[in-house]
Amino acid sequence: MSTLSGRVALVTGASQGIGRAVALELARRGAQVALAARNTEKLAEVEAEIAAAGGTSKSFALDVASEESIKDGAKAVLAHFGKVEILVNNAGITRDMLSMRMKLADWNDVLSTNLTGAFLLSQALTMQMVKNRWGRIINITSVVGEMGQAGQANYAASKAGLIGLTKSLARELASRTITVNAVAPGFIETAMTEALTEEQKQANAQYIPLGRVGTTAEVAYAVAFLASEEAAYITGHTLDVNGGMHMG
Repeated sequence: MSTLSGRVALVTGASQGIGRAVALELARRGAQVALAARNTEKLAEVEAEIAAAGGTSKSFALDVASEESIKDGAKAVLAHFGKVEILVNNAGITRDMLSMRMKLADWNDVLSTNLTGAFLLSQALTMQMVKNRWGRIINITSVVGEMGQAGQANYAASKAGLIGLTKSLARELASRTITVNAVAPGFIETAMTEALTEEQKQANAQYIPLGRVGTTAEVAYAVAFLASEEAAYITGHTLDVNGGMHMG
């Protein structure tokens, strides 16, 4: 197992689901982890879990839909840890509705949170990565951004936008030994999917060649790999973690 000892990571949306799993895995591999989300109570639980396992982390209230919160949060993290070398843009929301009925506010909220938030936080932390001449930016996109999905035009657009952002930043930052990649999860077992009936889960699983949904830990392993030295020659790439649901 590769080590991230001495590295400092910032994970958004770290209070639950994929973000929580990523934070736990990065800490397990030795990174100090800044946990960022709006729900500080849940963040405190993740922080306690990391501490119990012998890791180091600290919680920061951060709303990626707010430019002011992003700037203040980035400053607070840098003031505490002194640097951020691994940024995982994971926070995201959904506001599902058929496009013909979708309200502009729901379009704007999803794009602002899922895409603009990732751009602004990357921008806020890029300069110190450039000065240190090392960095990893990992954007959590989605299979929906690659395939599209009825009723999720806003979500699909935001996640497809993240892939474009990933490739553009990768080209801009490569000369500074900063890699920028994306991870595209498919159907993953989270609090959102737990609400589905067993029949609904089986119906979704029939479209997955591996015949099952994925786990948050499996997404976290992919993120940890892209954050490692072993992935130093990979940039501008979207790593699919979807059980074969989309191959492209």
